[in-house]
Amino acid sequence: MDERNKQTPDNLSLYLEFMKGAGIDFIPARNLAKATSLSTTLETVKTPPEEKIKLKPEDKSTSSLEDIVKEMGDCKQCKLSKERKNIVFGEGSPKATILFIGEGPGKDEDEQGRPFVGRAGQLLTDIIEKGMKIKRESVYICNLVKCRPPENRNPDKDELAACRPFLDKQIRSVSPKVIIALGKLASSTLRGRDVKITQERGEWFDYEGFKVMPTYHPSYLLRNYTPSARKDVFEDVKKVLAYIGSKAV
Repeated sequence: MDERNKQTPDNLSLYLEFMKGAGIDFIPARNLAKATSLSTTLETVKTPPEEKIKLKPEDKSTSSLEDIVKEMGDCKQCKLSKERKNIVFGEGSPKATILFIGEGPGKDEDEQGRPFVGRAGQLLTDIIEKGMKIKRESVYICNLVKCRPPENRNPDKDELAACRPFLDKQIRSVSPKVIIALGKLASSTLRGRDVKITQERGEWFDYEGFKVMPTYHPSYLLRNYTPSARKDVFEDVKKVLAYIGSKAV
């Protein structure tokens, strides 16, 4: 038995645990066979070459997360400020290797002032802790906009533009090795064009020198309760883990 076959059971176990954490308790035998073939070692996953983060000359100085919070203050730069209960800035390690970016706070997040604490947040936590085998507090999590859009609608262009400077400063402050863009809007905003998430998830792109992995938003997984969608996310996070290396977490 070669080394690849020796490691397959471990990766298959990781896959099954991730699927269980995502709420899937039964996998047909034909899908299990596919899962086995998908459980390749992290070393065999194709990843982009190591690239040094390149910041624009004017971006070389960075602010701490605390300084950015102080700069935001009681932000009134867009209409979202009129109905919010709390600004949801972000949370996690200020020096995280992985930074997750979602769309905007929901009802639970607005009430608690924390990102991803509702149903979608619980699923994201499972992806991080059960799928990626790392603690939620060791990553950094934020959104494109820091105030809840009414009825959880997508943020308008002017709202995205108002929060963009704060988002960019967050990214530079944390300086992650990888950004995981959750969903179409986050991926499109960072890429600067409309992204077809079902076609482009799992494909690396660059944002200001930072490597970005687009994948499905947890809320999409909740709406589309299929093993294939969760398998896609599992494959995407495997690429991230392979890129950063197990010692980098």
